[in-house]
Amino acid sequence: MTEEKVLLIEKQDKVAILTLNRTQNLNALDSELKNNLIQMMTDLRRDDSIWAVVLTGNGRGFCSGEDLRSNTPSQNHIAASREQRLDTMGWVGRLAIAIYRTLDKPIIAAVNGVAAGAGMSMALACDMRVGSEKTWFKTVFIERNLSTDTGMSYFLPRIVGYSRSCDLVYTSRKIEAQEALRIGLLDRLVPSEKLLEEAVSLARQIATWPPVAMQSVRRVLQQSMDSTFEDQLRNETLGLILSGRAPLDAKESSASFIEKRPPRFTGQ
Repeated sequence: MTEEKVLLIEKQDKVAILTLNRTQNLNALDSELKNNLIQMMTDLRRDDSIWAVVLTGNGRGFCSGEDLRSNTPSQNHIAASREQRLDTMGWVGRLAIAIYRTLDKPIIAAVNGVAAGAGMSMALACDMRVGSEKTWFKTVFIERNLSTDTGMSYFLPRIVGYSRSCDLVYTSRKIEAQEALRIGLLDRLVPSEKLLEEAVSLARQIATWPPVAMQSVRRVLQQSMDSTFEDQLRNETLGLILSGRAPLDAKESSASFIEKRPPRFTGQ
């Protein structure tokens, strides 16, 4: 009997659909699935026929986190010395980098069911998240006597804010779909039977735009997350200088305001 693949890929037009396929464990991350995901992000980066990616899970869950039955804490968090842990990111860092940095194309998480621990981190590393009434999140780490990993400490405060991140991590409480939408963990909420369809439709819409420009804007948006206040002020100044290269439009903006009429911009 042929062994079932832990990661499935389907290509529709310019969209790649990646499906985690360890349904018996709610798509928990074992070493095989993690390595396949990391490699797939590299492969898709090189695939010029793919302009957008959807990441989802088979069965009842998106991803329940690390599979502690195959990856025990002693293997991942205890065996290495303190110096080794400080010197290397390990698989958790490599997986976050693969999704957020290596893959230079928009990636949408279709979060079916639970996204917990590293599974939640993986969803946060995606550019957008689409969920349904069956979607829920849980940080989990503190329950396992662990600090956050897979980039959660980077993404979560930037998405929901610092104090709310503390709430979610310190309490490890369940975040249902409606709250997830309200606080920004989800960008869109759709009926469960249309979840993948809606996520793929969104990816197809994104894939209609010029791919090089999309890669560029994705990079610029990511850079803004790391900019200091002063850097961003300089970026804004550069934007003002650029907009000043259309002097007729600048005059038209002032004239239309004074004359209380809609502006007629020409791009000149």
